[in-house]
Amino acid sequence: MQSLKTFSLWFIVALTLSATAGCSSWVYRINIPQGNFLEQTDVDKLRINMTREQVLYVLGKPVAEDAFDKNTWHYLYSFNLGRDNEQRKSLIINFENEKLVSLSGDYEQPTEFNTPLEQ
Repeated sequence: MQSLKTFSLWFIVALTLSATAGCSSWVYRINIPQGNFLEQTDVDKLRINMTREQVLYVLGKPVAEDAFDKNTWHYLYSFNLGRDNEQRKSLIINFENEKLVSLSGDYEQPTEFNTPLEQ
């Protein structure tokens, strides 16, 4: 009889703990930024016909390079995933003949993008 009471008590404790474990909003989660954090001022430095090395110098190494298309680089950034104030940004850079030809994504195209750097 005593072992049945002990078993019942442990069963209720285990059930209660597993039920409260599902309440993830009570648990503190650290905000960890993922990917490349870029500001518009960084993107404003890009110009058409820049080499890959020049883009690497300005923006750093991309999070993802397309395995099937070596001419496309993806700069992705996410912060506070799954929360109300979640932030996601992306910048996609396209090269042709080892030169920058276009960019797209969540950043504005620089006003002087179509003006090549002087060689």
